[in-house]
Amino acid sequence: MSVYRGAREVYIGSEDLGELFAGHHKAFIVSDPFMVENNMTSYMTDKLEARGIEVQVYSEVGSDPSTELVAKGIAVLSEAKPDLIVAFGGGSAIDLCKAMMFFAQKQGLVDDAKFVVVPTTSGTGSEVTDFSVITDLEKEIKYPLVDRSLMPDAAILDCELTKSVPPAFTAATGMDALTHAMEAIVSTGATDFSDAMAEKTIKIVRSYLLRCYRNGSDMEARQAMHNGATMAGVAFNNAGLGINHSTAHAVGAHFHIPHGKACAIMMPYVIRCNAKNENARLNYARISRLIKMDESGINQSVLNLIDTIFRFNKELGIPVTLRDAGVGLEDFKEDLDAMVDSAMKDTCTKTNPRVVSKEEMRQLFIDAFFGDKIKLRNLY
Repeated sequence: MSVYRGAREVYIGSEDLGELFAGHHKAFIVSDPFMVENNMTSYMTDKLEARGIEVQVYSEVGSDPSTELVAKGIAVLSEAKPDLIVAFGGGSAIDLCKAMMFFAQKQGLVDDAKFVVVPTTSGTGSEVTDFSVITDLEKEIKYPLVDRSLMPDAAILDCELTKSVPPAFTAATGMDALTHAMEAIVSTGATDFSDAMAEKTIKIVRSYLLRCYRNGSDMEARQAMHNGATMAGVAFNNAGLGINHSTAHAVGAHFHIPHGKACAIMMPYVIRCNAKNENARLNYARISRLIKMDESGINQSVLNLIDTIFRFNKELGIPVTLRDAGVGLEDFKEDLDAMVDSAMKDTCTKTNPRVVSKEEMRQLFIDAFFGDKIKLRNLY
């Protein structure tokens, strides 16, 4: 039996949030230093303080939230004892806030509090998922934390918060959303319900990501991508992900390449690897139809999809290989075995459409580093 879990409450815009904050007295906001320094957190603090709610802002957030940052944050959160917790920012702030709240509640350091997420980027989908990703800096491993208690009570989607996001970051987060949607479709846990969200996301990315990238003031495109990223979050939260994320987690932990960028680089090579499975091949051909790049033959449709992702990355200024992304050969060789082990053990690998051997995973990283000539190799 499968169970579909959707978002609890999603507010699009911020015109009337009175009901959301009613009955609360003390709010704890987790955001990153940039948001605080540029007074972007006033978006939330002004609304809360206008309702007489005491507000504390915590901003010790890093680009890859670490176990050390989680421990430090738990101490501050447990002292604050809020009845409303707000994650305000990109994926790092949301992941850190989720982990802080999860472990603090598990240890009985804070009571249950209403949890609201306000994403300021369009990509992670964390505002509607049971996921958080934390990094062990010493071991160079990213740990996906999965628990139903990590699902926010409400999400606020306001594209006004994304209009100042730089083009490179818009590209990376947009490709993260696309990866979520594509992996949800080919995942072994896919259902008609998750497919509906994923397919809509792919159409949105097809139509609006380049518009956002080229013109950050295009608010129609911004809101569409904001909505699409959330839909993709719902999709993969129900269906699961795959080795695109497993490998991206490993690359990010070892070489600190931003997550969405790592996903985008790995994507064409992952498609080729997974397309050895017939069901995955058919699903990739379906995705090719969604982006209007299909052909009469299944294999050619998959190859067209791969070509399209390469072309899309180039138009978005994203490297097509790990080497082009600045990873040195000696560093790559030194870390390769550890990355393979990490990807094989990653939770996301469990729902990949085909079982990948350790040697295949190793070859996948090698192909992504050197730039394998996919067109010249068989899909199966």
